Amino acid sequence: MIRKLKMEDNEKVMAFLGEEPSINLFIIGDIEAFGYEAGFQQLWAQFDDNGEILAVLLNFYNSFIPYAKNDFDVDGFADIIRSFGDSAALSGKEELVEKFEGLEGLNLGKKQITFFAECRTAEHLGNDDLEVKKADISDIDRIIAIRETIEEFPARPDSRDMLLKAMETNTGRTYYIEENGEMIAIASTTAENSISAMIVGVCSRAEYRKKGLATAVTQKLVSDVLKEGKTLCLFYDNPGAGRIYKRLGFQDIGMWTMYR
Repeated sequence: MIRKLKMEDNEKVMAFLGEEPSINLFIIGDIEAFGYEAGFQQLWAQFDDNGEILAVLLNFYNSFIPYAKNDFDVDGFADIIRSFGDSAALSGKEELVEKFEGLEGLNLGKKQITFFAECRTAEHLGNDDLEVKKADISDIDRIIAIRETIEEFPARPDSRDMLLKAMETNTGRTYYIEENGEMIAIASTTAENSISAMIVGVCSRAEYRKKGLATAVTQKLVSDVLKEGKTLCLFYDNPGAGRIYKRLGFQDIGMWTMYR
């Protein structure tokens, strides 16, 4: 049986999702931030005959993320996605979302697969003498300025608003190294919730690369988040970046697929 979730389901839902906190970072974070009654967000679950959850489906502004540990009602979830029209986006664990490929009436769009890694321990983190600072709201324009120098980071018209909202709601933070008042390396989190956080936006200005600055910022960020009892996770598709993250203690836990 598949039904829409309500607040009274929350304890059971969080227990189900919490067994893989990194994989479920987006679902957990959106539930904590917006609950079950927001107009732009809905959640459904498939239950077995004993009332135990077998699978969960999140819709957030027509972006869908399914999660299950074993077999689930793919057709039932697909019917829900179809009911929102043909502009829905889908993402999630590779082995789950690929089950939706080829289903009639689902126009999934371009497929992108990335590595998904997590870090649960600080034992691989080192120390250095570089001064790493935590940004606040007054630093937003400087964060935007360094990101705009990075070719891999496409510009978004709502970038400033998203950064502001993340800081105001404590769902994201940015650490940085500066020189002469200019940020030269940064690393951020997004989708932070009570048990996990995702690292994004790791970069340094072109003239400061290969000096270990981005690694130092990331190391400080990872250390502080782990001290709060949270699990860190990230996407990557660059093997070089993957090697750096693994030196800091990240381990691959699967592949994440997005259809846009």
